[in-house]
Amino acid sequence: MNKIKIKKGDTVTIIAGDDKGKSGEVLAVLPKKNMLIIKDCRLAKKAVKPTDDNKKGGFVAKEMPIHVSNVKKM
Repeated sequence: MNKIKIKKGDTVTIIAGDDKGKSGEVLAVLPKKNMLIIKDCRLAKKAVKPTDDNKKGGFVAKEMPIHVSNVKKM
């Protein structure tokens, strides 16, 4: 298992995929999957059920993980 040299809070640039060229802050590191979650990159719409806090429910934009090999540290 390779060590990930990027930590939470680092700024990275995406070098491959749909968000190529974007940069953002690392929100979370998933070392077992070799993936990162980057702020405002690789957004997906997720359905949310109505709850006491969110009466209407609906859709929410959520950051999805991206593989470590597709980013570089700035």
